[in-house]
Amino acid sequence: MSEISDLESDLSGELTAEGHSLFQRIYFEDTDFSGVVYHARYLHFLERGRSDFVRVLGVHHAALYAGEHGEPLAFAVRHMDLDFLQPARIDDIIEVRTQPAIVKGVRMILNQSIRCQEKELLRATVTAVLINDEGRPRRFPKTMLKQLLLDDDD
Repeated sequence: MSEISDLESDLSGELTAEGHSLFQRIYFEDTDFSGVVYHARYLHFLERGRSDFVRVLGVHHAALYAGEHGEPLAFAVRHMDLDFLQPARIDDIIEVRTQPAIVKGVRMILNQSIRCQEKELLRATVTAVLINDEGRPRRFPKTMLKQLLLDDDD
């Protein structure tokens, strides 16, 4: 059982002084005909970074939707700003960095970047909201804010 938890920990990346770091390999399926990562695939990498960031802090999507905080909840991306700086290519190992900027009320703003060998390839600012199963925004429960190691100043 310990092997599975070690594997899950390895797959989820790690917390850093700046936030969270997750490494991913670029596969053929991520690229266009020329071996360059197709622009929409970056959204997948960013999503994995955000998901694993909250996972290592103890917020698991399945438990969240199962009502762990009183009602079924989920994260939904509300807004995204992307700046494509350089392409990633097949077989590259990229690092997805996720850094919380604001978690307040119903929203969480995260700064994310994708890097390859310390070169920044993409920069993103993502606003995610917490919603119930009817799609209505919900404030972050205090129990979740504690898991995210943040204070509710709102």
